[in-house]
Amino acid sequence: MIFADILRRERNRLAVLIKDWRRYRRALDAKDSSYLALCNRNERLESAPDGSGFRCDWKWTSDLHAPKYLRSLGVDLMRRALDDNPFSRAPAPEKQSQNPEVSFIIGHRGMDRLPHLLATLESIAGQRSATVECIVVEQDTVSRIAAHLPPWVRHVHTPPPSPEMAYCRSWTFNLGAKHGLGEVLVLHDNDMLVPVDYATSILKHVRSGYDLVNLKRFVFYLDQHHTAAVFAGEAGLFERPPLCVVQNLEGGGSVAITRKAYEQIGGMDESFIGWGGEDNEFWERGQTLRVWPYAYLPIVHLWHAAQPGKQQEKSATAIHYNRLSALPVQARIEQLRATPGGQMEGPTGWIG
Repeated sequence: MIFADILRRERNRLAVLIKDWRRYRRALDAKDSSYLALCNRNERLESAPDGSGFRCDWKWTSDLHAPKYLRSLGVDLMRRALDDNPFSRAPAPEKQSQNPEVSFIIGHRGMDRLPHLLATLESIAGQRSATVECIVVEQDTVSRIAAHLPPWVRHVHTPPPSPEMAYCRSWTFNLGAKHGLGEVLVLHDNDMLVPVDYATSILKHVRSGYDLVNLKRFVFYLDQHHTAAVFAGEAGLFERPPLCVVQNLEGGGSVAITRKAYEQIGGMDESFIGWGGEDNEFWERGQTLRVWPYAYLPIVHLWHAAQPGKQQEKSATAIHYNRLSALPVQARIEQLRATPGGQMEGPTGWIG
């Protein structure tokens, strides 16, 4: 079995050398942004009207195949993307305002991902040329992280209605949206570093008339040891190859939407209790808006253990998503607008 795995890997590596290496090197060495058009051989990209980015013309996410077998390609791609769109971590935003332009909303539970959250907050604080705020919604039986958060971050503690209730990501975002002051809401995970031009790039498209904006072209997933070294200040982002490079992460991870549009489509659906499905369902309803889906920015994902149920194709949330997805989008919107979420007592989907 081990020999068969080694043989399969070497065959894949040889195929990448023959079929992919040259096109990767040509794109990475070009003086323009050709590297943004890199995708797997069986995939198709649609270029933005202004040529600034690409929409993945396939459903669900995919990993770039070539960097898995030639790890140097992953390092070079990450270096090129982050050279064009650098990352900076700061203790607090350079500009702070009572009227921020962009509100980052992050949900959190427990202490395991506190280092991830703090690093994520530092990357948000490193935003340039835009006034930002961040609301961290801690969904936990008792507050554990308040004393660890930097002073510029607003903390909202929401105890679940029952200690047994699984994490409800939608509830955190709906609550955070009520506290956010910005004209634009960024629904953001607690394990994702963003480049310094992330907020300004979002604002550019919003001010061009778009309601829902997804700019994530490549998400670089760091491995466990690399993430630990980054936390300890012992390694930079380029010192190890990414574990994988993910494309087409539409509504998940980080997505921006105007406050008005968020309310217009009913916010997030709090009937999703547990991992998965809520971002896909939200993205489907978001297609009724004016959407900018042409991605061109990198994001760095910090390693953590997989969420319970993530690998289960027939999990309760996956079944729930499939059921909802079969219903007309407008009917879902009307239902959610009639039962507003974000109540301190608990998510609307909780039966108990």
